[in-house]
Amino acid sequence: MAAAAGRPGVLGRLCRVLLFLSQFYILSGGESTDIPPYVMKCPSNGLCSRLPADCVECRTNFSCVYGKPVTFDCTVKPSVTCVDQDFRSQKHFVINMTCRFCWQLPETDYECSNSTSCMTVSCPRQRYTANCTVRDHVHCLGNRTFPKMLYCNWTGGYKWSTALALR
Repeated sequence: MAAAAGRPGVLGRLCRVLLFLSQFYILSGGESTDIPPYVMKCPSNGLCSRLPADCVECRTNFSCVYGKPVTFDCTVKPSVTCVDQDFRSQKHFVINMTCRFCWQLPETDYECSNSTSCMTVSCPRQRYTANCTVRDHVHCLGNRTFPKMLYCNWTGGYKWSTALALR
């Protein structure tokens, strides 16, 4: 009789331990519901072909001919949803682009950091190393961030018209 009375106590303790372990697992991040950071850049249910590069993974062909049109097979990253021209949900799609590395893009397709430590009054014109990043919607081969030598474009804080008026 004493053994039978002891079993409910053991069973109760076992249930409490299991409950504690399951709560500990959830609170420790074992069952994570974190949203990947790239999802913030990915418009929901937009056209797959217009998604930013951070939202897709593409099988690139680095042996394409520079300057020629090329197509790449792409897949949306987890937690990203997109549609085709007929508004049907897609996971796999094709991107059409021109074959070129990111550093070969026109200047309108990327943004570069400005230097605060150079002057344009030097001769020959001074250059600085800028860090450039490709715009989100542009697709290209290679690293989307790259260094580039740019001419200094510091004007000393005055417009030419102001400098002329002060003279």
